[in-house]
Order: sequence, then structure tokens, then C-alpha cells
Amino acid sequence: MPTSPPLPRSLKTWLKQLDSVRLPILPANHEQVRRALANSNCSLREVAQLIQNSPALALMVLREANRNTANFSEPAESLEIALTRLGLQRTEALLNHLPSAATEEIPRPLRQLQLISQHAAQQANGLFANRLARLWQEIHWSSLLFLAPLWPLAAAHPELFEAWEQRVLGKGEPASKVEHELLGVSLLSLCLALAEHWRLPEWILQGYRLLAGERRLLVKALHIARDNQHPLQQQQALDADSTLRRWLTQPANTTMLANGLALAAHQAWDSPQSLRWQRLTGLYLQLPLSELQQLVHQQAVQSAHLHAAADLWHPAEALLWPWAARRLQPTTATPAPQSEALSAWRQHCRELLREPSPFASVMQLTTCARDALQSSGLSRALLLLADRTHTRLIAQQAVGLPKEASGLTLDPSQSQVLRRLLAQPGHLRLTPANIAQFSALLPGTLKALLPSEHLLLRSLASNGRVVMLLLADQHGAPLAEASVQAFSKTAQCIERALASFAKRGR
Repeated sequence: MPTSPPLPRSLKTWLKQLDSVRLPILPANHEQVRRALANSNCSLREVAQLIQNSPALALMVLREANRNTANFSEPAESLEIALTRLGLQRTEALLNHLPSAATEEIPRPLRQLQLISQHAAQQANGLFANRLARLWQEIHWSSLLFLAPLWPLAAAHPELFEAWEQRVLGKGEPASKVEHELLGVSLLSLCLALAEHWRLPEWILQGYRLLAGERRLLVKALHIARDNQHPLQQQQALDADSTLRRWLTQPANTTMLANGLALAAHQAWDSPQSLRWQRLTGLYLQLPLSELQQLVHQQAVQSAHLHAAADLWHPAEALLWPWAARRLQPTTATPAPQSEALSAWRQHCRELLREPSPFASVMQLTTCARDALQSSGLSRALLLLADRTHTRLIAQQAVGLPKEASGLTLDPSQSQVLRRLLAQPGHLRLTPANIAQFSALLPGTLKALLPSEHLLLRSLASNGRVVMLLLADQHGAPLAEASVQAFSKTAQCIERALASFAKRGR
């Protein structure tokens, strides 16, 4: 099946595409800031505090202020400085040009990434801002916007973030390998290029330059940080390397440390990555690991109180779990259906194959088809009926999906994959190897209902014309070949049932 347009595969093409993405903001945030800008009694600090409730809006204001810095020696490092440079009128004009979207219309991976950024900002405020009070604005805004180069990627291609998360965090695959397969470029290099293009605060650039290609000092610091049981020896090692000591104590490192803590905790509190960032932060603050962990956990809870959302994951939830628990587990192949399920599946298939058709309505037929798919070992399934002109696909049956699946209506003209499947009977099996190729060609609402790297799609015909589309998976887990074969045989039975149903009464 051809791809159009293909995903970018070079730094230049990614930069061009992501720079053009307009990040959505919630209507409530839009209205609050609009009113504050129109209220002459609101100070710039009060406006900035309202803007920070929408990370996307904060990014756009800072980007606009730094777009042309010819009259200033330095880019704006905080939102208050950015607002001063823009002025309230230009800020309001910028606000009016940004898209407003309800929560359910904003891709979940984008909202998840912004939640991680808010968690990182809370860690930075709690761990570092009081100690470096004069620099609290730089600490706060650089920490909040450190991951901002990833936001347009999550907005435009949410499936890529989910694939990266599952493969790198869940399965433990090397990040460089996964990023090369999904993007064609290093994620850190892409973040650095966007941060430089947007003229984000210098502390953010320093962090990405270090992580992308200047890791020598970081590796040396991590090596010393491992010996957290002997603080005196740690201090002696730092005293013996004045270059390392000067680098480690730079305030700019607070941005990288806060985001390292927040990102690592996104998977598990005791993972090697999380312990690495905790030890390094303890070395920076000259605190024992146990005391540092207590502070980090407190800030996570505070962040959850401020920013948690019902459909998003916050690491504070895992503080109630056993210490070794993981949010993302390596996925294993779906087990083949058990004997009882196989027996039910055979019974449903026999019903579908009966001649003449035992079904009095399409609803009866699709209900039997749904039950057959479910008993074949597939936990999620969606059956869509095509109208006579192939201009609409309407959900007829769903299992294992949110309630909004029952009212789903799709326009096939917006998806090359759907158009191809409706043109003639066919099938498509999505896997991690081809997900990046085909996911961009599927409707966003469909991907939101069935976020999966392992998805089966098949179109069925009656009298030579496609009338139905089947989608099924096992909640994103790899599929056993037995389940794939059962899906194929079930589809054949449904197609036979459709043909028999069309002949009734003749």
C-alpha cells in the first residue's frame, strides 16, 4: 500500500515540518489569559502565572519574543521578560491566532508530555529555586520548556511517541536504534536543532548540547555520584578535578536534572535511569540519596495535586505501588485462545456459515460476528459498515473499546488506508516494523480508539462491493499467530454470512 506523504527522515525535513505545527490550547486557558490581558489591573507576573497553566501557550509567547532579538543582546529567559518585549497588544494578537481545542481533541501523547514538563518544573522549583532564589525564573521556565521541542512531534505524530515509549521504556530497546527506525534521526539532535531554531533559553540549549554530544563531564560526574555512601570521598574526587567541579555546580544544570528526574520517574522510581538521576542530583545538592529521594517524592505528590488528569499517567501514583513495580512492562505475545473460547468461536462461526442465513437483521449478523472475533482471542474489535457511496464508515459493533466507539463515523476520503481498503477487499497487519509508515495514513480518531503497534484491519465484500471493515487487536500486545489465523478465518466466515444474508427472500 503506497504512502503519501512519507514521514520526514532527515533533520532538515523534520525541522521544517515541526516548526510549522501550531500547538492547541484549552478553551479555558485561552479565555483566562484573554481576560487577564484585557484587564489593566493585572500585572505581567499575574499574566505569566496564568499562561504557565498552558505550557503550549508559554512556548509560543517565548518563541514569538525571541523570533527577532536584534534590539536585545540576549534572548528572553523567562515569560515575564518575553511579555515585556512583546507588549500586551502583540501577546493578545498571538493568542487569537492559536488554535483552541477541547481536551479530548488534543492528542493524549502531547498532553502526557506536557504533564511530564509540568512535573519537571515542580521538581526544579522544589529542589533548586529556594536555594538559588535570584534565578528562580530561569530555573522554572527552562525546566518547563526543556521538553518543548518534543511537543509538536507528539501533536503531529502521536503514534511515534507511543511507539518510542513502549519500545524504549517498556521493552528496554536501545533508544538510538528505535529513534533511527522511527524518525531517521537522533531525538536529542532533533530537540537541539529545534531549540536553537526557536532561540529557547540558553540553559535548555546547554542541556541538549551536553546530552547530544558532550557527555564526557556528565559521565565523570555520574561515576562519582554512584559512591553516594561516602560523601567525603565524593567531595575529594570533585576537588581533584576543578573543571568537573565548576561544571557540576553551574545553575544551568538544574534544568537537565529536573527533567531527567521527571522523565525517569515516568517509567519507575527504582529503574537504573531514575537512580542515576537521583544520585547525580544528590551530588549536585550535596544531599544523601535517602534525603534526596524524600524531597523528590514530595515534589511529585505536589505536582500531582496541581496537574494530574484522569486519563494521563503521573509518577506520584506509583509511590503507592511496590517499590520494584513498573508502569510499562515488556509486552509478550498474546496467548492462543483457550479450549472454552475456541469452542465458543467454532459455534459462532457455524452460525455465520449456516444456509439459509439465520439472521433477521444486519444487527443480528454483526453481533454474532463481534462475538466470534472476541472468542478468537482478540480483546478489542470494531466493525464498521460502509454506506452505498463509500463516503462514510459507521460503527456497528465494538468490544473492549470506550463508549464513544459506538457513535464513531469516519470519512474515508481523509485516509489513504481506508480508501484502499474500501476500493477492494484486502487486509493490513500493523506491526512495529511498519507502524510509522502506515499510522500517519489512518484517521486520528481511529488511532485514539485503538492505540496499537499490533493491529489487524480487513475489508469484506458482498456481491463484489466492500460493505464492512474489521479492526481488532489484543490491547496493543503482540499477536500470537494462532490469533491472527483465527481473525482471518473469522473474516472469511463473516464474508460468507454477508453473502448468504444478501440472498435471503430471493
